[in-house]
Amino acid sequence: MITIRDLFKRYPGRDITRNAVDGISFEVPEGQLFTLLGPSGCGKTTTLRMIAGLERPDAGEISIAGEYVYDAKQGIAVPANRRPIGMVFQSYAVWPHMTVFENVSFPLTVGKSKPAKPVVQEKTQRALELVGLTEYATRSATALSGGQQQRVALARALVREPKILLLDEPLSNLDAQLRERMREEIREVQQKLGITAVYVTHDQNEALAISDCIMLMESGQIVEVGAPQQIYRTPRSAFTATFVGIANEFTGTVERAGTDTKIVTPHGNIAGVAGDDLTHGQSVQVFLRPEDFILNRKQPAGPAWSGTVSFCTYQGDCWDYHIESAGTTLRVRVHKEKAGLKRGDTVYLEPDAAAAVVMLVAS
Repeated sequence: MITIRDLFKRYPGRDITRNAVDGISFEVPEGQLFTLLGPSGCGKTTTLRMIAGLERPDAGEISIAGEYVYDAKQGIAVPANRRPIGMVFQSYAVWPHMTVFENVSFPLTVGKSKPAKPVVQEKTQRALELVGLTEYATRSATALSGGQQQRVALARALVREPKILLLDEPLSNLDAQLRERMREEIREVQQKLGITAVYVTHDQNEALAISDCIMLMESGQIVEVGAPQQIYRTPRSAFTATFVGIANEFTGTVERAGTDTKIVTPHGNIAGVAGDDLTHGQSVQVFLRPEDFILNRKQPAGPAWSGTVSFCTYQGDCWDYHIESAGTTLRVRVHKEKAGLKRGDTVYLEPDAAAAVVMLVAS
């Protein structure tokens, strides 16, 4: 549905050693919610704005549904208002002098090819129904809550029935509870319509929850592309492992290689790691998520890493422990535990070897 080839963007006055977007290429399949994820300044919003036509690339190609909307070599640069897109911004951008209905219908009432009033009425009503705002049609848009105003913005983006929905940090201005509810509503609308969507966020949890596919960016380049489960459970780079979610990271040495790899770490051994490509004596990085440990209050029968509770926080569905072990702090998450441990308590950790992500240390 969307194809990007060798896309470059450099801003005047920026560091001449790097581009804001540095020759990236990727494809967004039809009907997917495709998320651009990364830290501030990584190029994700610039990439979205180039797809929208709000920023002009310095080089590359952008096609939507098989039609070029930008091609530097052919001199094609379709303006934003002629691209088959709808866009939702971080700010609600509702007009205070208009009702909800007037805000949503506005894209249909501007430009040369205005549809007839009955068509405007029908399409606007359909968009309002889609986001659950039918009963608010006659209200002033600014009289609504933040979440409702963002729904107005979503309905306005969909009213022209675009081929592509672009969302630039649409939930950043909402509180945590409302943000979670709105991301579910956006996902529901996207799946109900089957519309292709490109979603920009720096929030890892948001990206994992809402996406069909995640593209992680850093310094204008693509780090990794994959399904949320793959990005989280089997990352292919240290940056991915540490940026997406929480990861315990430590170094180790391969003591036994093969189908039952054993790695020696400062905390203890990990036996049974999947590491067919590892060899004896290699230095490696090991990554384990907080939920990839069994926490014992007493020494278990088998081998375990010992540690001391530094402090813990209660998250509602789990306890999040900070445990001092071998001079570093490990994060361990325990579910279904009624009473938390206290500072100074000794614990014994059993790492899940099957969940360990192992990477060679760069030489």
